[in-house]
Amino acid sequence: MVNKESRQEIRVKKHNRMRNHLAGTAERPRLAVFRSNNHMYAQIIDDTVGKTLVAASTVEKDVKAELKKTNDVEAAAYLGKIVAERALDKGIKTVVFDRGGFIYQGKIAALAEAAREAGLEF
Repeated sequence: MVNKESRQEIRVKKHNRMRNHLAGTAERPRLAVFRSNNHMYAQIIDDTVGKTLVAASTVEKDVKAELKKTNDVEAAAYLGKIVAERALDKGIKTVVFDRGGFIYQGKIAALAEAAREAGLEF
């Protein structure tokens, strides 16, 4: 019988391979995205000092109040807009997009497109 790796293990391996090539700097921090079954999280991170500069998630009360569901494409797009607005308020205009090993479609793509439309460049 053939044993398959779990999707989680495959995603973590993909993310680790991507992280060898992606790094956030002070001039161009990293926009890291994580999604669980119930929520989505986005952080803008400066990897040189290991500090989160901006964060947003669907767990936050003010974000959750605007949404019907916290785990759909509409929620991802709203979260992308929120994280971009917060980044622009801090003076961050360009970022490196880290999809976290997730496939670039659906929720991840919606978050990225909304962040681009709100003014972030990547």
